[in-house]
Amino acid sequence: MDLDALRTFCAFVETGSFTRAAQQVCRTQSAVSMQMKKLEQELGNPLFIKQGRQLVLSTSGVHLASYAKQLLALHDEAYKQLKTGGGQTRVRLACPDDYAGTVLPKVVALLHQHITQLDLQISCAPTNQLKAQLDQGLLDIVIATRSPNSEEGYFLQSSKGVWVKSAEFNYQADMPLPVAIFQRDCKFHQAAVEGLLKAERQFNIIACCGSVSALTALVKANLAVGVLAEVSNTQELVLVTDSTLPPLPVIDIVLLHANHTHNPIKRELVKLIAADYALTF
Repeated sequence: MDLDALRTFCAFVETGSFTRAAQQVCRTQSAVSMQMKKLEQELGNPLFIKQGRQLVLSTSGVHLASYAKQLLALHDEAYKQLKTGGGQTRVRLACPDDYAGTVLPKVVALLHQHITQLDLQISCAPTNQLKAQLDQGLLDIVIATRSPNSEEGYFLQSSKGVWVKSAEFNYQADMPLPVAIFQRDCKFHQAAVEGLLKAERQFNIIACCGSVSALTALVKANLAVGVLAEVSNTQELVLVTDSTLPPLPVIDIVLLHANHTHNPIKRELVKLIAADYALTF
C-alpha cells in the first residue's frame, strides 16, 4: 500500500473531512478522491459509506485505520531517527490565549516528562487560525476548542461559559448590560447574544475581542460584563450569579495532532498526554 495514500486516509479519519484532509496533505480534493479510489481498488473493499450527506468509514475502513496509523508511526519514527541521528526534538505547539494561563502549562509539563530533549516552540492565535496552520503543516500539536458535534482531537477537559465582572462593577439585574464578548465564531458569542435577545434584556456590545487578555482588560476597567470559559478566568474576575442572564454552553478543550509526514510527535504520545492530563484534575 502506498504510504502517501495511507497518510491521506488517516488525515480523513482524524478530521472527518476530505477538504481538511486535502489541506493537510497539500493536495487537491480531486487528487485525494483519486488516491482513495486507488486504495479501495487495491484492497478490493469500499473504505467509505454514505451516512446521510456525509461519508463515514465502512467496516473495512475502520479496520484499515488501525493498521494505517501503526504503519505511518513506524515509518515516521524510522525517518526521524535516521534523519536526525538523535539530538533535540523540536515541537511546534500552539493554543488560543484563552488557555495559555491554565491548560498550556500542564500540557508543557507533560511534554517535558515524555520527551527528554525538547525544543518547544509555542505560539498563540484563535482556534480557527490554529486549525488552518495545523492543516498546512505549520504546527505539530494544538490545544483547541473542539468544533460542535465533533469527535476531533484528544479530550483534555470541559469548561462551562460564565458571565464575569470586576469586583467593583455595580451590577444591577435591570440595568442595560454592557458586554465584552469574543468574536462571532465563538460559541459563547452566539449563545449570549441570542439569549439576551430572547430574554428582551437591553444590552450593548462594548467590543468583540480576539483575545482573552483584551476582554478581561475591559472587564477589569469596569467597562463591561464579560463572557468567557470558566477555565479562562485567570484574573480573579467575579462570577455574575444573576439567574435571568442566559445560560452559556459547555465547551470541550482538546489536543489536535497534525498528520504531516515529519511531525516529531507520535499520535500515541498525544493520546498518552491527553490521558495523563485528565489525571491532574
